[in-house]
Amino acid sequence: MERELIATAAFGLEAVVRREIEALGYPVIRTEDGKVTYRADERGIVRSNLWLRCADRVLLRMAEFQAPDFEELFQRTKGLPWEEIIPLDGRFTVTCTTVKSRLHNEPACQRTVKKAIALRLQEFYVQERMPETGADYTVKLTLLKDRATLTIDTSGEALHKRGYRVKTVPAPIKETLAAALVQLSFWKNGRILADPCCGSGTIPIEAALIGRNIAPGLSRAFASEKWDVIDEDLWRQERAKAFQAVDYDAPMTILASDIDGRAIDAARQNAEEAGVGEDIRFRQISIADWAVSMKGDRNGKKPTPHQAAAEETGVVLVTNLPYGERIGDEETIREIDETLRQLLADHETWSLFAITADRTMEKAMGRPADRRRKLYNGNIETTYYQFHGKRP
Repeated sequence: MERELIATAAFGLEAVVRREIEALGYPVIRTEDGKVTYRADERGIVRSNLWLRCADRVLLRMAEFQAPDFEELFQRTKGLPWEEIIPLDGRFTVTCTTVKSRLHNEPACQRTVKKAIALRLQEFYVQERMPETGADYTVKLTLLKDRATLTIDTSGEALHKRGYRVKTVPAPIKETLAAALVQLSFWKNGRILADPCCGSGTIPIEAALIGRNIAPGLSRAFASEKWDVIDEDLWRQERAKAFQAVDYDAPMTILASDIDGRAIDAARQNAEEAGVGEDIRFRQISIADWAVSMKGDRNGKKPTPHQAAAEETGVVLVTNLPYGERIGDEETIREIDETLRQLLADHETWSLFAITADRTMEKAMGRPADRRRKLYNGNIETTYYQFHGKRP
């Protein structure tokens, strides 16, 4: 049965998520701030959760209507066919977000929606009280300027929780955002991707997952796996297809380094857990020393394979620069900026894609960015600066 789904996304990533949905073959109805609405059947719910790299959640849309008061909210909610999704033993909870609406008391809104759904299900199943002992169904109520949107969360835990982060460092970048940074860059298999400030390794790991065509949700569970409305065979079939789609033979060079040994240790363990440990070369080294190591032939020495490839195909630098909780001392920040500026000056085919909250990035690079995109890393407003090198 075809349904309306909503893929939620961090502000600034809506276009990336839209492209992912269209690549899966599902028609997009509209794109708005923080969400993309599209049509798909039950198999589409499964594929969306397994394959969307940059979305936060996949929600099943139930209805959208004006709700200026509690009576309207109750009656419109009770009139929806909840029994089509929630079985007799379904355990359902209600969450609520309200913005610029007359119904601004979130707990009261939650109680109203919970009561309306419960009464609908009690009448349908002829029960005085719903047992709520089965699978979980999280109903989400969003009120914006008195307009209510009711959805059911098919994902469970947020999609950025891939399951591979066994060790972390302060202020790690979300996996969904890291995947978007890679997809918004020039990198593809056959070129070198380098992250000289890799932290716990999220950007290089997400790049390796993309390069190997590994579904980001392949190793985790989802709330809708236990729903009666989705046949278990769909999950088995789509997981089997995802395993078959993995490309173990694609040529790939990903370099990841950081000055912090604890970060490199965490990054290695996370990469192993993600199944891409052999696809990434990790090094504990400062960015300045790494830049020197990539300069190629010096003093008559034969260049290493990485140095030769860097000169032939160029390097795509994709990195989350220190800021916020990750910020270092001013001298360290200046050293990083100067090293990156010199790398671009020395290597005209290299490109830099850097996310940072520092608004002096272009001044530090000595040139305007070719493109810039406002993104949010958690609650921090950042800019994704793109400095394009010449085509190799």
